[in-house]
Amino acid sequence: MREDIRSILEHDPAARSVLEILLCYSGLHALWFHRVNHWLWVHDFRLLARWLSQVARWLTAIEIHPGAQIGRRLFIDHGMGVVIGETSIVGDDVTLYQGVTLGGTGKEKGKRHPTIGNGAVIGAGARVLGNIRVGNNSRVGAGSVVLRDVPDNSTIVGVPGHIVLRGGQRVVIIDPKQIHDPLSAALAVVASQVKDLRERVRRLEGLHAPDGAPSADLQAITDELQSIIEIDYQI
Repeated sequence: MREDIRSILEHDPAARSVLEILLCYSGLHALWFHRVNHWLWVHDFRLLARWLSQVARWLTAIEIHPGAQIGRRLFIDHGMGVVIGETSIVGDDVTLYQGVTLGGTGKEKGKRHPTIGNGAVIGAGARVLGNIRVGNNSRVGAGSVVLRDVPDNSTIVGVPGHIVLRGGQRVVIIDPKQIHDPLSAALAVVASQVKDLRERVRRLEGLHAPDGAPSADLQAITDELQSIIEIDYQI
């Protein structure tokens, strides 16, 4: 318990005293409730554990399933609306901000919730869904939706989430389809078509009809390029 309080003092500049933390930090209350509930869960007092988890949810506005495995020094900042599913595994020194969901993606059995590595930070409103892993010391941006594994020491943002930093270095997305969203797929198609047309124009550049007007082939390519530029993609 002293370790949990010390962690909050280190992470939150708004924490002024131990008494304030004990009285006002719902994330700490939810964590301590969970430790009791998890003990009951693993010792087969599961109905009691579930009922007490609902009491904790009502008191703290944080829902942690008693089956979830929580490491040491978890810091839930503000905490309103945080949800941690039954098969979630949260490592040591993790920070969760308000509105975070560690959830599943369907009705599958077994391990269906995320594993969060040591030292990870999950931003406000982020959704980490499915049996995936967020690596050690990685950061998930606020409002992101993460559906794939995140390597260690990475930063992921967006909907759906994509890596923008890895090991402190900027990740350059060479293929826009790596982002895995429809808009990027459409832009990738346009970029490919424009590249092909530029090659064809380069080969035909300088070819003109005797009267100085563009040749029929060059005019056809120009019209095709213009039609691509004017496409209104409905994503």
